[in-house]
Amino acid sequence: MPINQENNNVKYLPFDLVERFMTEVMENAGIPHEDALIVTDVLIQADKLGFDSHGVNRLKPIYLDRIKDGILEPVTSHEIVREGPATAVIDGHNGMGQVISFRAMQLAINKAKTYGMGMVAVRNSTHFGIAGYYSLMAVKENMIGITGTNARPSIAPTFGVENMLGTNPFTFGMPTDEPFPFLLDCATSITQRGKIELYARMGKDLPAGWVIDENGISKTDSKEVLKDLIAGRAALTPLGGIGEETAGYKGYGYATVVEILSSALQQGAYLRMLTGISDGKKVPYSLGHFFIAIDINAFTDPEDFKKTAGNILRELRSSRKMPGQERIYTAGEKEYDTWLFRKEKGIPFSDELLAEFRGLCSEYGIEKYLDMFR
Repeated sequence: MPINQENNNVKYLPFDLVERFMTEVMENAGIPHEDALIVTDVLIQADKLGFDSHGVNRLKPIYLDRIKDGILEPVTSHEIVREGPATAVIDGHNGMGQVISFRAMQLAINKAKTYGMGMVAVRNSTHFGIAGYYSLMAVKENMIGITGTNARPSIAPTFGVENMLGTNPFTFGMPTDEPFPFLLDCATSITQRGKIELYARMGKDLPAGWVIDENGISKTDSKEVLKDLIAGRAALTPLGGIGEETAGYKGYGYATVVEILSSALQQGAYLRMLTGISDGKKVPYSLGHFFIAIDINAFTDPEDFKKTAGNILRELRSSRKMPGQERIYTAGEKEYDTWLFRKEKGIPFSDELLAEFRGLCSEYGIEKYLDMFR
């Protein structure tokens, strides 16, 4: 959930300076300049909208460290292996997930401009940041954007305790006549690994019901949970929670839909093939994604669509509120509020993240930024 309140325990840094630093770091890590700009933009956009679990804090552990480990290719050589008028399959050859995904969604958008709809499936990709970034690419073209990806195993199926499915976000973006679009970007689990990493950084316990152990008992120690997820001793619960009483089978079902669409269409890896470990050694995750662009103009006038969509959202927000509640939100509204708050303040950095970025200054030979991260 986006965060838009003042936090006195962090230091806010300007977006443009952090963007410049990250681009230089990635270039020094071997990522071509144009690709580094794409990766940086995806990560920065996450922080602008309040998706702190997928923002600049992931630069080192998810991207730079994996490049050093040899399981992520800094130079992306994506390849179209199958193509039809409105469809395509891309092999990303384990390059930068953001670069592969940006090009895949742009291809889907281009096809939709001609044929009304476009869909591109991707195999052998890597972590691509926030899924909503690619849905918003379509929104900017007066289109509906739908995005999904599988991920390393984290979720246990209903009545199971083994982490089998990824957090598998299913994301929708739609234009409206409001200052912000409708954007639903969420995992098919109650939470995602990135948010647990954020809790661990802050030293906070997890709410009960987010994670279960091998006996199906809820676990709340965030740092312990991260270790147990990797070791296979814990699993995230699907949307709806444990068992069927609160409809956990629905989240489990949607996670499975994303898993199938992210693998079966392009014959990519799935489920426990995505652990990132083979014979005890680290290997590329080889993730799969799918991107759908729907040209609204093929169905109705885009301005009419936006007005109707806006009317729906406004009616929802103006409906009767629960006692004690001041506001009803619609998807994309909190993200917009976060941007309004942060556009002048910048990106929030905890002491731990500042120290991590100081380390990157030294490791990648760009000490000129050291003072910024003190």
